[in-house]
Amino acid sequence: MTRSVSQFSESPIAGFGQRFAVDASATYAAPTGTRLNARFMRAGADALPDDELLELCLQRSVPHRKLRPLVDQLLGKFGDFNHVMAASPAQLTNIAGLGAEVIQDLKIVEASAHRMAQARILQTDVISSWDSLIRYCKTRMAHLQTEQFRVLFLNRKNVLIADEAQGGGTVDHVPVYPREILKRALELNASALILIHNHPSGDPTPSDADIAMTKKIAEGANALSLILHDHIIVGKSDVYSFRSVGHIRDETGSI
Repeated sequence: MTRSVSQFSESPIAGFGQRFAVDASATYAAPTGTRLNARFMRAGADALPDDELLELCLQRSVPHRKLRPLVDQLLGKFGDFNHVMAASPAQLTNIAGLGAEVIQDLKIVEASAHRMAQARILQTDVISSWDSLIRYCKTRMAHLQTEQFRVLFLNRKNVLIADEAQGGGTVDHVPVYPREILKRALELNASALILIHNHPSGDPTPSDADIAMTKKIAEGANALSLILHDHIIVGKSDVYSFRSVGHIRDETGSI
């Protein structure tokens, strides 16, 4: 299995060294921006609907062109602002008028949101910063179109040691290898774990396979004197916590 492992770092996006090129026949890109910019600076992002916020993000990447058709095409394809930002480079490449540099700029916005959300749980007791953890989980995973499985490795004070993606999958399955997760915990000298994965369907309710896999990891962790604090499943607008509903019953992480 190929594992994507990163300690607080974002993976580089391949193929973005080329110069941005726009389809000469396209009429996409920038509005004058004065009204939107002024409203954004005065009232913040909450004052702007998805289409206007996306327009602001694009206007510096695609200057001196009319942006509205491109904004409408992106929202028509992906649904909302968050799903546009979470779209893969390959998916964005299929949008007429989006060159490599514009795609890179969108992914930088996404990576910045991830980094800011993650910063709120660094160097803190993750368990006592639960609301920040849930916000991070939603920011990182709620809008992914395929399943991803992540593990937060914590020290004895429940401070984050590493946040690592263990693998990606399809729209309804991600392969998980409990032995590899526990091996990695020992390599990092971790004392506790929090498991996180997403359901692209939007419904965070665990499947029978999710419950069985969690039980296997909990049993292995307990045998190694590791604590499984929780398994969080991220849906589109809500999360499911195994501990909150009683699937993980005690301080040892037993199921």
